[in-house]
Amino acid sequence: QMDIRNRNNKIYEIWVEDVRMLAHQIEDIVDDYLHLVSYKDKHDDTGWTTYLKKGFKRMKGPNALLSLNRIAPSVKEAEANLVHLFQAKERWVQMVADETSGESSCYIVEASRHLASISCSLSEEDLVGVDENRKRLREWLAGDELEHEVIVLHGMGGLSKTTLAANVYRNEREKFECHAWVSISQTYSIKNILKSLITELFRNAKQNPPVNLGDMKAEGLQDELKAFLRDRKYLVILDDVWAPEAIGNLFGALVSNLRGSRVLVTTRIDEVTHLAFPNKRIRLEPLSQNDSWELFYKAAFPREKKLECPTEVTQLAYQIASKCKGVPLAIVSVGRLLFGRDKTEEEFRHIHNQLDWELINNPSMEHVRNILYLSYIYLPTQLKSCFLYCSLFPDDYLFTRKKLVRWWIAEGFVEKRGGSTMEEVAEGYLKELVHMNMLQLVERNSFGRIKAFRMHDIVHELAVDLCRRECFGVSYSCENKRFEFLEENDERRMVIHRLDKDINQVISSECRLRSFIALDKAMPSSTLLPLLSEKCRYMSVLELSGLPIDNVPDAIGDLFNLRHLGLRDSNVKLLPNSIEKLSNLLTLDLCTSEIHELPRGIIKLKSLGTCLLRKRTIGLGDNSGVALVYASPGD
Repeated sequence: QMDIRNRNNKIYEIWVEDVRMLAHQIEDIVDDYLHLVSYKDKHDDTGWTTYLKKGFKRMKGPNALLSLNRIAPSVKEAEANLVHLFQAKERWVQMVADETSGESSCYIVEASRHLASISCSLSEEDLVGVDENRKRLREWLAGDELEHEVIVLHGMGGLSKTTLAANVYRNEREKFECHAWVSISQTYSIKNILKSLITELFRNAKQNPPVNLGDMKAEGLQDELKAFLRDRKYLVILDDVWAPEAIGNLFGALVSNLRGSRVLVTTRIDEVTHLAFPNKRIRLEPLSQNDSWELFYKAAFPREKKLECPTEVTQLAYQIASKCKGVPLAIVSVGRLLFGRDKTEEEFRHIHNQLDWELINNPSMEHVRNILYLSYIYLPTQLKSCFLYCSLFPDDYLFTRKKLVRWWIAEGFVEKRGGSTMEEVAEGYLKELVHMNMLQLVERNSFGRIKAFRMHDIVHELAVDLCRRECFGVSYSCENKRFEFLEENDERRMVIHRLDKDINQVISSECRLRSFIALDKAMPSSTLLPLLSEKCRYMSVLELSGLPIDNVPDAIGDLFNLRHLGLRDSNVKLLPNSIEKLSNLLTLDLCTSEIHELPRGIIKLKSLGTCLLRKRTIGLGDNSGVALVYASPGD
């Protein structure tokens, strides 16, 4: 995956694209080889990468030698290309990461500081819809409790956590004997945080910090901080905290001195909220439509400039404000963008129609982009693919846990972890994305588990851009006809939102799709399965639920890499005997289909772990080893 810190480095982007194309070629070579030798290992459910670790030496016999001979030219070509790419990187490609070392990254630090400075600089006029939360914060800071208290302000990026904290800090800090504001960010150093705290506290108390501060170790800095705070009522703001351990080491130095001291933490990570008691946490939510319009109006038509919104553009302005989906930082940024433009209907319509482009490309929107980019950088590697996968679906798409987990597993995104099942690991991934506010929880089931969730529209727009840069996949709709990129960049995943043309025009003759998901239930489907079976033999996820498909061709058995087959709500009444050739199939979804009987050969599918059904009259052989799950339509 591309290092996002180098996203504006064109030479680097070209090099990464060449590496990605080569990786795809190698993946195809390995899959071809495994298919040719009919390699099967009932214990191996993690794909070809695990197999490679075991080595080709396990393959013996004439079939293996013949297969190696057939792919040898491709292997030699790939090896030569790999050497060339690494030589090109050494000679031509300069990366941001090459200029940084140790614990910090210049990009992350600068982006975090820029975002924090923008948020802190917003005036009280830019705070709308926060009166109740501001009142609660002030009451907690000024409360009679003498015990040292921790308060947490949390929510997704861009909801003005830092702005609200800065506003309260400016108004309440003089009530404390000493005070300090420190931004933590992702690339924190405990020594640097302690130094910043000590310097700020001493300066705000009108004292000179110790002269040997730079020479002290962490333990000495903690002792210095304890000694200074021991008999003082203090207020400390720890802004932009990304992990509990980032400030866990600080709490020992932030002494509990029964003087009414307070520590206020801002974060977008739910796990950090546990540092405070539940009754001392405030979760910020997107603004209502009315509050969004009020904030937008203040930014686009400031009173001190004696500007008013012309009647002829009011409706367009309201629609533009609505596109920001209640995210204050985006609302203010877009409002200020319009402030500098002509107040004409033509100009406002122009901005309305290309707001997505402005969000991704306009330099004045850089801090809005950093809302997502900083979160994306912080994601563990295995979660980046899971996150980008969600961006392939339409705006405001309602995901369900069970369905998405099955897709992630079939895609190979989920790693085995100890004794946990793949489903349990995948659900853990989902929880992490929700806790990091990359996905928004919509509903829990009766057991408290995540049932449904969405991706916020602003996050979605930025994620779509990341998905494009990564050549991760392609979505097709009548409004966003991006299918041409499939042939150019060799994207491996396609999600059809709405189709207005023949499917043959969307899937090219050279297509090497690995995943195909159809959301348009009205799309022509009579030739779809035969076409995919013929053109896309590397397919691993094939989701055709809800399509009026009557027949599954024998050629389905040629999709040797298929791991998920979704035929839910289809008109299929019979599966072909060739289904027994799908040795890698993990999930077969036949819920509410017309199938009354399964082929006997299905018991040969040793990898098949789940067969989703609705009709209890359907059965398998006694020794199938397959879990028959009688699913509800929402599963």
